[in-house]
Amino acid sequence: MAEIGTNIEKAVQLLKAGELVAIPTETVYGLAGNALNTEAVAKIFETKRRPFFDPLIVHVPDAGSAKQYVDYIPDNATMLAQKFWPGPLTLVLKKRDVIPALVTAGLDTVGLRCPDHALTHELLNNLDFPLAAPSANLFGRVSPTKPEHVNEQLGQFIPYILDGGTCPVGIESTIVGFEGDRPVIYRLGGLTVEQIKEVVGNVTVNTHSSSNPKAPGQLKSHYAPSKKVILGNVEELLQHYPAHCSGILTLSKDFNSPYQRRLSPTGNLHEAASNLFQALRDFETMPVDVILAELVEENGLGRAINDRLRRAASQDTQLEGRRYE
Repeated sequence: MAEIGTNIEKAVQLLKAGELVAIPTETVYGLAGNALNTEAVAKIFETKRRPFFDPLIVHVPDAGSAKQYVDYIPDNATMLAQKFWPGPLTLVLKKRDVIPALVTAGLDTVGLRCPDHALTHELLNNLDFPLAAPSANLFGRVSPTKPEHVNEQLGQFIPYILDGGTCPVGIESTIVGFEGDRPVIYRLGGLTVEQIKEVVGNVTVNTHSSSNPKAPGQLKSHYAPSKKVILGNVEELLQHYPAHCSGILTLSKDFNSPYQRRLSPTGNLHEAASNLFQALRDFETMPVDVILAELVEENGLGRAINDRLRRAASQDTQLEGRRYE
């Protein structure tokens, strides 16, 4: 298994040598490699068993450093970066040639993000290259929010996991691209639609599934545990699925089941988002056949939580299309 620790210098040396290191962010743990080194980038795809047509998000220490990797930054992108970087926001911008085509799966754009985590911020400031870093899990599986989660799936393939504790946001970044200068949300995430609108006004939300999407972040089936997830009214679902072999996932409602996870007993959506992936992982070790889950209120972070639940429940395992993860 991989070594888990807080040694920044060790992580720096491994990354400079072309190795992969799992890194903490405020959203989820990432599987990081030198974004300018095609061999390191290829290792990311191979380690995750990720299709090469899926582009990777590139992590930078600040907005100033991002400028050297893109040709053009719309005014709306500048305003969003000023407001939300560091933070759970990925901006998809026209790339420069210095970013390898392998990183972007041949697209002429690159997703850039400045993560809000002290350890990773220090790490990035000690490197002279950006880090490509999709979530540190096997492709299509539940994203990791603790170093132990990374070790469970990838520990035998990587040398080091930088331990930043539990990720406080718990779901991936919101991805925003631009059609002209008009912002388009390609993936719902830790930054809400309402927060983005406060800065740039009206935005288009385009997160639907497509086998040939115009932009990343739109694959239907993802974030899935090994057990089938069924969405609906849990009380009604329990009439069809026996309680003794069903996991139950709710926001706050209590069914008094030993196989239940409540995302937030007080109904707090921030707490619910933070707990979502851990809850899905917990069902893996329970003696249940299915996971019965209810959607939450469709506003604020509830939109991103519901997005992850719908993708976890999707039986469409087609891996065509491009998205950032």
